[in-house]
Amino acid sequence: MEAIISTPKRQLGPVFWGASSLIFVLVALAALFPGPFGEQVALLQAWLFDNASWFYVSVVALILVFVAYLGLSRFGEIKLGPDHAEPTYSYGSWFAMLFSAGMGIGLMFFGVAEPVMHFMAPPEGDAATIEAAQEAMKLTFFHWGLHAWAIYAIVALILAFFAYRHGLPLTLRSALYPLIGDRIYGPIGHAVDIFAILGTVFGVATSLGYGVLQINSGLSHLFGIEVATSVQVGLILGIMALAAISVVTGLDRGVRRLSELNLVLALLLMTMVILLGPTVLLLQMFVQNTGAYLSEIVSKTFNLYAYDPKEWLGGWTLLYWGWWLSWSPFVGLFIARISRGRTIRQFVTGVLFVPAGFTLAWMTVFGNSAIDLVLNQGQMALGQVISADASLALFHFLEGFPLSSVLSFVAMLMIVVFFVTSADSGSLVVDMLASGGRTDSPVWQRIYWAGLMAAVAIVLLLAGGLAALQTATIASAMPFAVILLVASYGLLQALRMDLHKKESQQSANLAPRVARDPVPWQQRVKTMMLLPRRDEVERFIDGTVSPVMEEVAEELRKQGVQVDIHPQPERARVRFEVVLGTEIDFEYEVRVVDYQRPAFQLSDTDETDEASHYYRAEVHLREGGQDYDIMGWSREQVLGDILDQYEKHLHFLHVVRE
Repeated sequence: MEAIISTPKRQLGPVFWGASSLIFVLVALAALFPGPFGEQVALLQAWLFDNASWFYVSVVALILVFVAYLGLSRFGEIKLGPDHAEPTYSYGSWFAMLFSAGMGIGLMFFGVAEPVMHFMAPPEGDAATIEAAQEAMKLTFFHWGLHAWAIYAIVALILAFFAYRHGLPLTLRSALYPLIGDRIYGPIGHAVDIFAILGTVFGVATSLGYGVLQINSGLSHLFGIEVATSVQVGLILGIMALAAISVVTGLDRGVRRLSELNLVLALLLMTMVILLGPTVLLLQMFVQNTGAYLSEIVSKTFNLYAYDPKEWLGGWTLLYWGWWLSWSPFVGLFIARISRGRTIRQFVTGVLFVPAGFTLAWMTVFGNSAIDLVLNQGQMALGQVISADASLALFHFLEGFPLSSVLSFVAMLMIVVFFVTSADSGSLVVDMLASGGRTDSPVWQRIYWAGLMAAVAIVLLLAGGLAALQTATIASAMPFAVILLVASYGLLQALRMDLHKKESQQSANLAPRVARDPVPWQQRVKTMMLLPRRDEVERFIDGTVSPVMEEVAEELRKQGVQVDIHPQPERARVRFEVVLGTEIDFEYEVRVVDYQRPAFQLSDTDETDEASHYYRAEVHLREGGQDYDIMGWSREQVLGDILDQYEKHLHFLHVVRE
């Protein structure tokens, strides 16, 4: 396999202008010819579901198994980033952003509606019975559980691994690097990123268009505001204005804080419904629902109703699988953006189980409570309202509780904040895709994408083309599923190579070291207690490490090897690099790293910032920091360490070629 790292060629024009042009063309078709355009796209989707349902089901099942395997296997120890990388966000902030970007708004819309709709019209058996209630919850768990999050997880894993571990741009094109190499920087890479932008813009725009219908219904329910197109257009403009402000403020101050607010509001609303509703019954149902879901996950995963064909499959399960796949470039890239520094095992556990667990708890609290109102408390009107218009489900459901006005207000606030979060995270993702993975694009460009999403939603809302564009987005899941399978194979190959290198470094039989003379024990004690200043470490690098690198480089050059030395005094580091052509290059870097001085070494007079810190000369290889300090080593010891690491690297290349 060729070297993973290569220099990105910044070509922002083709992606930016290509995506913008195609968006305008497709929106024009959907707006000017909503009937014919919608009919053709619907025929395409129907053909895919009729003839490729087996493919959709198989792909989603394979993805779930593959993600679980990566988390449980030896690959789980590999970091999404260099070995020394630490997570950027705390678990709380990370979970909040996962939840908000992944499914937050969907839970508000379908948390009540879907369980009741399955209850009122099950795929098999009689409606509005206890058996129908149990089956409704199992189907809801199935659609919103592990499968959906596995799709998001695999896309995020592929992108995060190649971007943070191997220095490729954080865009969808990087997923194809193991297959096409540097051609990802050409037309193929541009096409893949444009495809991801189209899916994200249309996905967010159609969700925004449909979502304002629910917000408008809530405002009408709470404040008597009329349900009208003019109100919905104003809501879209308001939401996207807030999203633009959040995007401009950045990920840390904008999206993170809104996501944390979302999670707090969600916990508050769910807790209020639990306490005001059938508390003990809901706790019992959650346990039973989870057990039933897990016990039937295999049979439901592969159930195509082949012996008794049903249209229900295409209208629900396949539609969900297509929707999750079509949204995965957007959500996956966003998850990758916030997951640097976590191990694959931490990532899989966090992305697959924590949000899915919260989602299933949410569905139990709202879905079972709504079914209980219909089944046991005689509120059949609720089931009829939901079957007629799902956008009214949540607010009519909350009418059955004490403090319904308070609950409805919290729900309304949540819906608005969820939409703002989805819109600003979508704008950030599209901006990264259009900028070659960079996060320092101009402010106007971030505002442009937020505004374009609002414009698409408004135009299609007025022209009646939202359904057609949503159908087209879901139909695009088919080619992306093929790309995802190939990219997953590429990820597996790259992970195997990463493990090969670790194992070869541990098992390589090295030649005798250059310096084997033991260090006097008194000198060892002195070195252990040494807590040097920054300038001392910098002098060591300049006076010992750099000259040794030059000596080794000169000797290797005599053997016909290309060696480059990259001093970076402004960053207090120096890198020794052996260029090996189509093989993976060798890198040995020494960096000045800052640490807090231990308390037992501090005195009462150590009040300055400089006095409370000490510095190490740490070795970093291509895959990250090695967590050992060479400060104070002799010339022979440094030379021996460089040769040892280089010999291990050559052994790794030998193992890979076998």
